[in-house]
Amino acid sequence: MSGSLFEELVAVMEKLRGPDGCPWDQKQTHQSIRHFLLEETYETYEAIKEKKWDNLKEELGDLLFHILFHAQLGKEAGEFDINDIIRGIRDKLKNRHPHVFGNARVRTVKTQTKKWDEYKSKESSISLLERVPKKHARAASGL
Repeated sequence: MSGSLFEELVAVMEKLRGPDGCPWDQKQTHQSIRHFLLEETYETYEAIKEKKWDNLKEELGDLLFHILFHAQLGKEAGEFDINDIIRGIRDKLKNRHPHVFGNARVRTVKTQTKKWDEYKSKESSISLLERVPKKHARAASGL
């Protein structure tokens, strides 16, 4: 069922941005909605922190909406679409888990954590917190 629901949700996003869609949604760009993505991320974080599971379900939906929104913007610009995003994360997860999808052997969480960091370092030399604006990183870490 999730596949057809997901396709329906993608179609809703396409309609919102389409010629008979919502004027506000049609006007938006990656830049104009980026702060909403951060806001929804913080709200998701808070729902988890406060163990508000019904709220978490709603906030995860809001995050998914933003992913679909950015995917639709990317599709319209001919840059990428939701399938590129899905393929990318699928491939990344498989590459970072050779002990599950390949022949590597990992027996402990500690070893897996070390291996995960090695796989990530091959992909990017910039840490997650180095990519987050300093004022947001401090807020997320509770400083």
